[in-house]
Amino acid sequence: MVEFGVFLPIANNGWILSETSPQYRPTFELNRTITQLAEQNGFGFALSMVKFRGYGGPTRHWDYCQDSLTLMTGLAAVTSRIKLFASVAPITLHPALVARMAATIDDISGGRFGINIVAGWNRAEYAQMGLWPGDDFYRYRYDYAQEYAHILRALWEHGKLTHHGRFDLDDCQVLPTPEHGVKLISAGQSPRGQEFCARYCDYHFSAVGDPAAVAAMNRRTHELAAGHGRSVTSLNLATIVLGDTDADARRKVELYTEGADVEAIGFMTGQYSLDTAKDGSSASVVSGHGGPRPSPFYGGAEPIVGSAATVAAQLEEMAAIEGTGGIMLVFDDFIEGVARFGAEVRPLLSSFTAPS
Repeated sequence: MVEFGVFLPIANNGWILSETSPQYRPTFELNRTITQLAEQNGFGFALSMVKFRGYGGPTRHWDYCQDSLTLMTGLAAVTSRIKLFASVAPITLHPALVARMAATIDDISGGRFGINIVAGWNRAEYAQMGLWPGDDFYRYRYDYAQEYAHILRALWEHGKLTHHGRFDLDDCQVLPTPEHGVKLISAGQSPRGQEFCARYCDYHFSAVGDPAAVAAMNRRTHELAAGHGRSVTSLNLATIVLGDTDADARRKVELYTEGADVEAIGFMTGQYSLDTAKDGSSASVVSGHGGPRPSPFYGGAEPIVGSAATVAAQLEEMAAIEGTGGIMLVFDDFIEGVARFGAEVRPLLSSFTAPS
């Protein structure tokens, strides 16, 4: 059995870089509506990304973005069951500050809060604030994230810490500690990223499309975590384009593809290309958007397209991939998509588990 989550559209237009896909700006009202709908329809979790600079183009894709930690704090106060994950870029916030913020949100949410650690790859996002450590950061970013996660966990466990490294903490106190505990998640796809997840995270995003590749990554994550005496849950990512019929859904995809924001896609892949690590998600994104007719779907991954029955069948196949513990969903139109998923797709799923 797997649980489903929703990848909240914290930035404008979500995960489709197109002039002809649904266009919207991120607001608290929008994300509150989506999250409450997800909770009502049995989704297990909601996650929001962290983004400081978008990709421009005619759609100004992701140029408008809310703050992840602040948004999830607000959502914690207006939900009661769904788990909430905020994203943090370690080079932007001191770990002791994040540890205290997380303890506060743990209290507000009653133990439903977790943090997605984003190791950081987009030079333009951080350079604009004078925070880019230099291009050597591509090489050691997971060492940085590892130290960061170590500090978070130590402060949450003990309430104080003396630590000397990239961060210097001298009898640093963070009280109260989170009563319920704070879960960590990451999406590292490279071998180093997987090792980081295995040692410090509770969840790992296995966001690759081919079922055999997903199974291999799930298996590797499990083996690495077991080597550290730990267990890590693997999550997959899927974009849903739901239609009244398969043909109706395919027409939507064709429409979005015809309107692809080529300028925004080009800037995005150019930023990813700066990443010197060629064995992780950056290289995958670049290759996914290649060709004379670039995909408007973020990362170039093929969406799940069709009627409720078709979508349900494909999700069952994804859920059956060995080691999969959950699936995080992206929709072209989030409010309509989450509502229709609950009403039309969920009743057809035997692998779906709704948290109590």
